[in-house]
Amino acid sequence: MASLAAGDQAQNSTRGNTRFFTIMALVMSFVIVAGFSLNLAMGRSSFDVPLPYHVHGVIFMFWIGLYVAQHLSASSGNWAFHRKLGKIAYALIPLMVLAGSTIMIVVARRNGGPFFFHVSEFLWSNMMLLWTFGFLAFWALRRQRYTGWHRRLMLCAMAILTGPGLGRLLPLPLMIPNAWLITTLATMVFPVIGMIADKRSAGRVHPAYWWGLGIYVGVFLVSLAIAYSSFGIGVTESVIAETPGADRPMEAFLPPGFSM
Repeated sequence: MASLAAGDQAQNSTRGNTRFFTIMALVMSFVIVAGFSLNLAMGRSSFDVPLPYHVHGVIFMFWIGLYVAQHLSASSGNWAFHRKLGKIAYALIPLMVLAGSTIMIVVARRNGGPFFFHVSEFLWSNMMLLWTFGFLAFWALRRQRYTGWHRRLMLCAMAILTGPGLGRLLPLPLMIPNAWLITTLATMVFPVIGMIADKRSAGRVHPAYWWGLGIYVGVFLVSLAIAYSSFGIGVTESVIAETPGADRPMEAFLPPGFSM
């Protein structure tokens, strides 16, 4: 009887964890979609953009769909389908890193990036965090047999991608010159929520969070150091040289006549 009770308790715990990660996946995905939808609805963005924007958008939206589908399949206990879907990620993640890196350079050259970000900060930190997403996501894939690691590393990776969505929901022009810092710190709330959930349910934080969030924070700090160094700014200037992106100030600024 005791062994049966223990088995039921373990099964319920697993289901509870699955439910938590599914909810987190839905929330993070909603934040991303809501941010871009709000910008489109308010006329801040449009579909009249160069091809790389559309390629980037399709690839990243496909990832969001895959990420949600993976958690829904796990939540329903369809592990065979879950594993089949997971194989797609091996090809999709490199495409995301390539498309994301390309669009950052295109945006920097086209207009210098959002006016509320420092150009070098936008280019360097954005790029390095995207590659950090790729690293953490691949690490999560390689740890599929260890569900605790797999789920938490993937959550940390996905948290990085919520930045563009959160950035479109937050009043970032009012947060100059700390808009990039505030946006990035906001994305880190998701792993912190996971850590709190671990502490409450298991009495300790799973090491995957310490590694995932630790790497995220470390890369972010290094990216800022590089972005504001003479080397980093020099590289940024060479990337945007003789393009419209070089016409705006390097620092974050408010355009003349701007209003929320």
